[in-house]
Amino acid sequence: MKKINHAAVWVCAVLLTGLGFLWFDALFGEPWMKMVGLSMADIEASPPGAGVWITNFIATVAPLYVLAWLLNKMNVESGMGGAGIGLLISFSFVFLTIMNGNMFAMKPYALTWITGGYGMVAMTLSGFILGAWRKKSVTT
Repeated sequence: MKKINHAAVWVCAVLLTGLGFLWFDALFGEPWMKMVGLSMADIEASPPGAGVWITNFIATVAPLYVLAWLLNKMNVESGMGGAGIGLLISFSFVFLTIMNGNMFAMKPYALTWITGGYGMVAMTLSGFILGAWRKKSVTT
């Protein structure tokens, strides 16, 4: 029986935190803030509190453990196999859900590509790491 590689999950969590800062700041920060109706003045006047960061932590780690569990159940033992499953899941359950919500909220289509694109890149990259970095069980 294979076990979840907790080290790989936590490496992914740290990597995704860094990716999030890069994605929503340097790469797409300005257009994202404009599309969601935020300005730097708004953020500086009311910076995110602990609740936002706790929620972010849970929303990052929980899907990683689910993905690690799923890859174990599917016997995925390669980075490319894990990346493919991560992309499939994130496109189906993250990207399309965000797209549907944004359409009904009459948000710009580009917002879907920013927020949903982050989810797809994050889960594809995590799937690659979790698929490639396998922890084998010890025979007893």
